[in-house]
Amino acid sequence: MPTDTLSRAIPGKASHIRRHRVRLQILALTGVAVLLVTAYLFTDVTGSWEYVVQLRTRKLAAMLLVAVAVATATVLFQTVTENRILTPAIMGLDALYLLIQTMVVYLFGASALAVTDPVLQWTVEIVVMVLFATALFRWIFTGVGRSIHLLVLVGVLFGVFFRSVTHLLQRMIDPAEFAVLQDAFFASFSVEERLLGLSAVTITLAAAALLLIGRQLDVLVLGRAHAIGLGVHHRQLVAIVFALVSVLVAVSTALVGPITFLGLIVANLAYHLIGSHRHRHTIPAAILLAVIFLVGGHLLLERVFDLGTVLAVVIDFVGGIFFIILVTRKGTR
Repeated sequence: MPTDTLSRAIPGKASHIRRHRVRLQILALTGVAVLLVTAYLFTDVTGSWEYVVQLRTRKLAAMLLVAVAVATATVLFQTVTENRILTPAIMGLDALYLLIQTMVVYLFGASALAVTDPVLQWTVEIVVMVLFATALFRWIFTGVGRSIHLLVLVGVLFGVFFRSVTHLLQRMIDPAEFAVLQDAFFASFSVEERLLGLSAVTITLAAAALLLIGRQLDVLVLGRAHAIGLGVHHRQLVAIVFALVSVLVAVSTALVGPITFLGLIVANLAYHLIGSHRHRHTIPAAILLAVIFLVGGHLLLERVFDLGTVLAVVIDFVGGIFFIILVTRKGTR
């Protein structure tokens, strides 16, 4: 074989092997996720099968929606910010959600959380969070002084501000009403069917918009200068991505509550496992890992250890340690 032909063939073969390996990895993750979902639905069923499976299916649907929303939003956010230790939670959306819940109890009483139409509550929370996040993202990343440090600083400041106001209001709330409010502090996957349908439609629309810009996202990974040099309208694309991230995070948080570190864990594990920066590989891998974490976590807590501990508490604990490792690890961007 001529030398030039051989040099072209070897990289092509290596690329084919790499793509084949990625497909096998995603297929393996899919297999694990399917096994866990099957085990979650059909093992340890006591009493009426129809009632138990229906109840678990609704809870499982919430977990799948959250997995898609959180994993996709985190990968997109890290692509735009060019940093793997940042997540949309840095912008204080979780703190804003808790502030909204606290203000409702403070102004209208704990009974307001129970009697308010869940759809109305879900809609108001999403609108407030999306408007806040979109305004903040656009102000920081479409201005002349674009800076990751500015993003982190402003996000931390808003988070501290929201939490300070929340704590102040909580101190003025009746202790009995505060006990009711505490349920909103942790993610719960027992949600209404109407909210599942609305969330599924919203996430599907966001995913459809994502498909339209999928190829340009891979160019964003190269950095702002290279993306502009390759003909990408960087400012417009960043604005679209932030709008999608805002919607996905707001839908997930309004549906089940805050899960701060889930996105950080699954996104970084997906990068490490897949070894590719292509979003058509990293996003599905991150989603499958999120499904494995959520469904497998519930299986372990509920069926194996028989614990009533909220899974979000465990994820936040593990995620906190994972975050420290990422920060101290050499080579983290």
